[in-house]
Amino acid sequence: MDYEAHDATGLAALVARAEVSPDELLDAALERVAALNPRLNAVVLVQERTARRHIREGLPQGPFRGVPFLLKDLGCEAVEFPSHNGSALLRNTTYRRNSTIFERIAATGVVTFGRTTSPEGGIGAATEAAVYGGPTRNPWDLTRTSGGSSGGAGAAVAAGIVPIAHGSDGGGSVRIPASSCGLFGFKATRGRFPDGPDAGEGWAGMSIDGFLTRSVRDNATLMDACAGPDSGAPYWAPPMEKGYRAAIAAPPRRLRVALCPTTFSGAAVHPDCTRAVTETGALLADLGHDVDLARPQADHESMMRAWTQIVACGTALGVRGALAARGRDLLPGDLEGVSRGALAYAEGISGADYLAAVERIHAYGREMANFFADWDILVSPTLAEPPAEVGRFAHDTEDYEGFRIGPGGVFAYSPFCAAFNASGQPAASMPLHWTEDGLPVGVHVAAPFGADEELIALCAELEAARPWCHRRPPVRLAPD
Repeated sequence: MDYEAHDATGLAALVARAEVSPDELLDAALERVAALNPRLNAVVLVQERTARRHIREGLPQGPFRGVPFLLKDLGCEAVEFPSHNGSALLRNTTYRRNSTIFERIAATGVVTFGRTTSPEGGIGAATEAAVYGGPTRNPWDLTRTSGGSSGGAGAAVAAGIVPIAHGSDGGGSVRIPASSCGLFGFKATRGRFPDGPDAGEGWAGMSIDGFLTRSVRDNATLMDACAGPDSGAPYWAPPMEKGYRAAIAAPPRRLRVALCPTTFSGAAVHPDCTRAVTETGALLADLGHDVDLARPQADHESMMRAWTQIVACGTALGVRGALAARGRDLLPGDLEGVSRGALAYAEGISGADYLAAVERIHAYGREMANFFADWDILVSPTLAEPPAEVGRFAHDTEDYEGFRIGPGGVFAYSPFCAAFNASGQPAASMPLHWTEDGLPVGVHVAAPFGADEELIALCAELEAARPWCHRRPPVRLAPD
């Protein structure tokens, strides 16, 4: 068996035909953790005994029965899988009950055996949390970041440790690692997946769970398994007609595609990012879609400022809850610089200021909806440049506002993704371009609110027209 030659759907098929056992697949995954993790620093809190026990007791008869799987080390609360949540303050957190989304993931039959690294608070475009003892590195180039905040998931899937991994996305945290690591990442419409029972929403509804995969079909299958609100959910996504997996069975109708090879404000991006978009536009035109240049006329800068305020308040809320649970005050070494800066920044935000920030992102959603009244799809780069070097977005600074929206900050590097967390629209990053020196460059596609099925059908059409699964990074285990 060539473990890395198969996506999750393919591995599950081998298990179903009894050509390989779940234990053998777990052996393959753990072998890769042992060989590759010292260089990548992507997988943490391995729970092999728990995984073996689940196999021994009998796995659910779901679509991914027997496939090795990793949870992001942020959220996705699970009783048997403790978490650091990217922070020394939250080291070895345990949970009294499972999150709904973990239960839905588990019902697919995956063999969860650990977690993947994330930056403290999930507020970075790189994964370099001090609690893990060093940065998470990109399998395509160890001097580059794998992205954030689902950076460990991106590195683990790209390196072939697992074919699919859990992530979450509050400002691009699935799509940024997808772009950085040459993977497919999909952010669903707001409210598509459950947040409960211990949370009502993340970051004023901007954050949502998601997955890093090598194939569109794997993502579609797992999203189908997780879709639908839980009891008491404050948001409810428009119901889908067929579901993600059924939607990719055939190409979408011919679509009106807006091509944006600049930032949404019209600023230039890296030439490789421009080239990725223009080449994708040509491919879409060849496939019969109606393609033209256009960009949304919305107040992107004020939206990102509002996003920055909301996330600072979310960080403060999380820290306050952690300290209350521990019955103590904040100690030196509990938090990294950016988180300390976020706490200080949040202190200057009143309740009225917070509500005004929420109103701003809602107004932005209306502005984007007006643009999509004339367009079915918006194509842009996922990032403004190829993957950044390790250390560029380290969390040592306490200038939280500058880190996020200052010159050279995260928003300048990632000016596209957070737009669709604010608007709640579905968006995805596809690995359709590589630089001459072998770095992946993602192409970002977004659709109107609720149009998940049409968007993922387009992603599958592009995957079929320009396949990417055969591309593998230099840092991986040699084939058998």
